[in-house]
Amino acid sequence: MHIQEWLESVPAVAVYLLVGGVIGLESLGIPLPGEIVLVSATLMAATQDHINPYILGACAVAGAIIGDSIGYLIGRKGGKPLLDWLGRKFPKHFGPHHVATAERSFQKWGMWAVFVGRFIALLRIFAGPLAGVLHMPYWKFLIANVLGGIVWAGGTVALIYTVGKAAEEWIGKFSWVGLLAAVLFGVGSFVVMRIKAKKAKAESEAAPAAEQPEAVPAGD
Repeated sequence: MHIQEWLESVPAVAVYLLVGGVIGLESLGIPLPGEIVLVSATLMAATQDHINPYILGACAVAGAIIGDSIGYLIGRKGGKPLLDWLGRKFPKHFGPHHVATAERSFQKWGMWAVFVGRFIALLRIFAGPLAGVLHMPYWKFLIANVLGGIVWAGGTVALIYTVGKAAEEWIGKFSWVGLLAAVLFGVGSFVVMRIKAKKAKAESEAAPAAEQPEAVPAGD
């Protein structure tokens, strides 16, 4: 099956659930590539008419807000022992220096750390649980969480969808230009590689000769 046909056969509901689920799990503290999934799904929406970007954006926003809220409750109940346990299980994401960096951000910025953290991979994972561990008032957390989720998820979908549509239209109008550029790039790369290979071969052949000691003339 051609890739285009396969993409068209993917149910839109499955895409919406995947995006909302991955972003929600990442937001509650599980290290997952939420941003990559969101961008990929939005690019798919730009090329596949059966995927509605508005529904996609709404699912992403809902996943971000709900996931962060669950993470907050987990952090509130688990406290510091939860962070210690996560540090042992996921040292690359919840190591002591990661936790210390996130705590400094929260102590310095407060609500802004939750909002801005939505745009930073490390803080996006930490924001909910750490806000709960540090006992940030829930109403403050909720305001920053909702605004951050809307701006990050909604803004990402709007931006990537617009760029994807523009790129699709440009490629459709100037496909022959892209083909010519690809051919020229391929030929140019081949020529450069051949030149570099010849140069490297010449240098490797010259090196042993240069390293050989000069003959010492025999004494009288």
